[in-house]
Amino acid sequence: MPTNIPVARLNHAVLFVRDAERAAEFYTRIFGFEVVGREMGGQAIFLRSPLEGNHHDLGLFSVGPQAQNAPRGSVGLYHLAWEVPTITDLAAARDLLAEAGALGGASDHGVSKSLYARDPDGNEFEVMWRVPREAWGEEEHRGVIRPLDIEAELARFGGAADAPTG
Repeated sequence: MPTNIPVARLNHAVLFVRDAERAAEFYTRIFGFEVVGREMGGQAIFLRSPLEGNHHDLGLFSVGPQAQNAPRGSVGLYHLAWEVPTITDLAAARDLLAEAGALGGASDHGVSKSLYARDPDGNEFEVMWRVPREAWGEEEHRGVIRPLDIEAELARFGGAADAPTG
């Protein structure tokens, strides 16, 4: 009998949103996700990244316009993290999220560089780039949070932008 479950990666996430159509418009516009299905009369919409072979990466379920957000700090999901392939993609994401009025912050976690934003329902998400493993150093065993200087990271990793991140 196995002693643990051998998880390979997170396959998909499902969010309760006030209006699945509105949320789907946001995620297709910002992330380039494509709609793979509308179920229950459009009350459930499934989206996928065109970069992966997954059936769907995100499910959106409408719960109605009067639904309340959970208070910050209550038990529940804090955020989802979407990984981009290059540091250049992260810089472009910063600009797109800022233009959309969704960008909330940015952090340098040593082993990753992250942007934080909110969708139209206030669901927080992270867009992150994973630093190449050989550059992790001592930070492999830490959970640092520092301000992100994305221009400095572009200068540092721009040449390695297409390097494998595994």
